[in-house]
Amino acid sequence: MDDQKLPDLLRLRGSVIAASDEFYAAKENLIKPNGPVFVPETYDAKGQVYDGWETRRRRGPGGTLPDDAARDWVIVRLGVPGVLRTIVVDTAFFTGNYPQACSADASSASGYPAAEELITDTGRWREIVPRALVTGDARHSFKVNSGRRFTHVRLNIFPDGGVARLHVHGEVVPDPALLDGLTVDLAALENGADIAARSDQFYSSPRHVISPGLSRVMGEGWETRRRRRPGYEWLVVRLAGRGVIHLAEIDTSWYRGNQPDSASLQMTDAGPAAGSLADERSWRDLLPRVRLLPDTPHRFRVDGEPATHVRLNIFPDGGVARLRLYGTLTDDGLAAVRRRWDETA
Repeated sequence: MDDQKLPDLLRLRGSVIAASDEFYAAKENLIKPNGPVFVPETYDAKGQVYDGWETRRRRGPGGTLPDDAARDWVIVRLGVPGVLRTIVVDTAFFTGNYPQACSADASSASGYPAAEELITDTGRWREIVPRALVTGDARHSFKVNSGRRFTHVRLNIFPDGGVARLHVHGEVVPDPALLDGLTVDLAALENGADIAARSDQFYSSPRHVISPGLSRVMGEGWETRRRRRPGYEWLVVRLAGRGVIHLAEIDTSWYRGNQPDSASLQMTDAGPAAGSLADERSWRDLLPRVRLLPDTPHRFRVDGEPATHVRLNIFPDGGVARLRLYGTLTDDGLAAVRRRWDETA
């Protein structure tokens, strides 16, 4: 898989912790969900307004970090722990005020350390992207070669300037202590689930349906094009681990003239002895076909069996805001989550 097609761990409810400077534009802009925009000749008291993070011009070395060397920096907390694969530094619309170079460090911290702890404890940081030149108004993608899981990233820019957006793509590694013995959403991206396959994603990404929180607009769900031939649309969710589902929710919020007419859920246990996901004989009904209403969260009790994947079928097409599959991990499902956690320590 293309690393940039992996989940953006920063946008799974991550946050910006601290920055060395944000004189011209706020650090929080770095993690906005939407792409950057620019309106020429839009000024405030400090100059042209930029949709990103921008520091003042440095006039000498120094900074707040003990090992600082003529640079600015920003620290972000990932929404979930994860193995990082790609860092994207986007300098969109910064054409004469972009940094000359950048680098990135990462840290793995338990709990919720304060900004001061992250800033002063320099021994906790590991370099994941060596210093590299950047250009203006461009997306820069940097590979990360580390099998460890991290919780925080520090972007360093040399010596100063502006960055529009920061993206941190990787693999979610859920903490088994937060899943053990609890009923959780086995389809949640933040618990380690993901989309394994889909039939169509013309209007929006199917990953939206398993993302955190409620959709705020129609564009934050999964919507297919209008189907003009027989059949139906579908997507397959790889669950957070092998588990048993007890409650399913199919939410059509904001879809008022384009919700599916109906939907069904099927499950399969794709263990070592199981067949391919493409083998229709391996799929069993979890929720028989039901009628869907517009702009409505539909909840259904289900009697699930151990499963690793669930397929949502929508008839014939349309949009779904969220899919929630509440259940518990099996013993071997939890054991697999624990192994992954230990392997990435």
